[in-house]
Amino acid sequence: MIQKLLSHKLLFIGIGLGAIFGYLYYHYVGCASGTCAITSKPLNSSAYGALVGGLISDMFKSRNKK
Repeated sequence: MIQKLLSHKLLFIGIGLGAIFGYLYYHYVGCASGTCAITSKPLNSSAYGALVGGLISDMFKSRNKK
């Protein structure tokens, strides 16, 4: 179990950093009117950032071809 988690550590780092940057985007840029779907709430912005961070970090994962 621990080995499986450690093998995906780059993915977890990407998700964590994405969530942090998503929240920072909400905090510093945000949406003044409150009608923006992603940046109107901190949870939405953090979740979207975590998704993008996970996808970007997964691009750097090495694939073993057999």
